[in-house]
Amino acid sequence: MSTKVQPLTASPAAQPAATTLTNEEILRYSRHLIMPEVGMEGQLKLKNAKVLLIGTGGLGAPLGLYLAAAGVGRLGLVDFDVVDFTNLQRQIAFGTSDVGKSKAQAARARLSDLNPDIQIEAFETQLTSANALELFKDFDIIVDGTDNFPTRYLVNDACILLGKPNVYGSIFRFEGQITVFGMPDGPCYRCLYPEPPPPGLVPSCAEGGVLGVLPGIVGSIQAMETIKLIIGRGDSLVGRLLLFDALGMKFRELKLRKNPNCPMCGEQRTINQLIDYYEFCGVRGEEAPGPNVQVPEIAPKELKSRLDRGDDLYILDVREPHEYQICNLNGHLIPLGELPRRVHELDSSREIVAHCRSGKRSAEAVDFLRKAGFRKILNLKGGILAWSDEVDPTVPKY
Repeated sequence: MSTKVQPLTASPAAQPAATTLTNEEILRYSRHLIMPEVGMEGQLKLKNAKVLLIGTGGLGAPLGLYLAAAGVGRLGLVDFDVVDFTNLQRQIAFGTSDVGKSKAQAARARLSDLNPDIQIEAFETQLTSANALELFKDFDIIVDGTDNFPTRYLVNDACILLGKPNVYGSIFRFEGQITVFGMPDGPCYRCLYPEPPPPGLVPSCAEGGVLGVLPGIVGSIQAMETIKLIIGRGDSLVGRLLLFDALGMKFRELKLRKNPNCPMCGEQRTINQLIDYYEFCGVRGEEAPGPNVQVPEIAPKELKSRLDRGDDLYILDVREPHEYQICNLNGHLIPLGELPRRVHELDSSREIVAHCRSGKRSAEAVDFLRKAGFRKILNLKGGILAWSDEVDPTVPKY
């Protein structure tokens, strides 16, 4: 059953609410004002709203653009990363001239140019258990545009502790998910995912890829849900998980129910403070190959020297075939997922050097093979990316 959106009440730390629109604002938002569902009353609610975006990248870019354009009066942008060339395929708030700049500051500049009448704050910091509550407390709505499990659990728990709505979205390859967590009587993220997946089970966008337009679609839906919460119109996604399949161009919906035994939002809460979310998710960081995976490595320059002098090395490429087509080191391709059933193709008497794009998957391959009895096996430190940086810049990075 759909949940009707209820108008938000101002946060305790709110400044006096604006009661009028300027003539310039009336002209800017005129296409809103002539809609009875928005009108002057709805636009004033937008002007008085305070929304915090966690991440300014794939999801955060369309979110920021549409919320700024809609006239959300105060936008906070939390991001500690810098703009990378590979971001431009999907992170539409940035341009080529922004490469190397702070994402939070580059996004702030773009949104300020789009709408100079609103307040935009850039928080160039990593969201942590130490700062989340302080960052969240003066905002009405938190919008989760992150791409990793530790931060998703952190955003969820901080929102529940503070009683803030959490507009959630996630993407992978051609698929997206959107819902609203943290509303009264509604479920939270832990109701949907009580436990995080094992480290390495779900690839990141850097490893698995994402169609560039997908975060635009999912982020736009998050922006729509945020605006509906602000103006108090329409049916909210509270209690509903919207699933989007871009290849099939299909939407479907799953009902979500509040778990009465949820340790965060249940009747007998057992989590009363923020925790170490990387430890909870079993990872040391986003780039870690997995918990406690320590494997022998070889540096790119050392591998190049050994190949030049003719050492008998078997180069094992554990990436996917479509990655091999982008660039390769003339190695033998056995994707990581196929390694257990194709391990018989490897000669344990030969010295093997495994590699992937960044060194993460190949570390898992080396760990697996060592447990299978292989002893002469090394991981190429930093993978193709490091090889391109340190040995051969003609090898393209992706």
